[in-house]
Amino acid sequence: MKKINKICMNHKHSGGCMYGLGFLGAVIYYISAATGFWMGVLGVLKAIVWPVFVVMKLLGM
Repeated sequence: MKKINKICMNHKHSGGCMYGLGFLGAVIYYISAATGFWMGVLGVLKAIVWPVFVVMKLLGM
């Protein structure tokens, strides 16, 4: 039982890793599509809240 708990403890932060990879990908996408400095800044801000856009799209809002 202790071994199972130890394995589960190692995987409880994997969501943060996936969010980090998604954030990095979103930053790269938004900055590469930016036409100016302020659009790049807006892209970074959008990358921070990209999960909201995904959920809204999936729910059809």
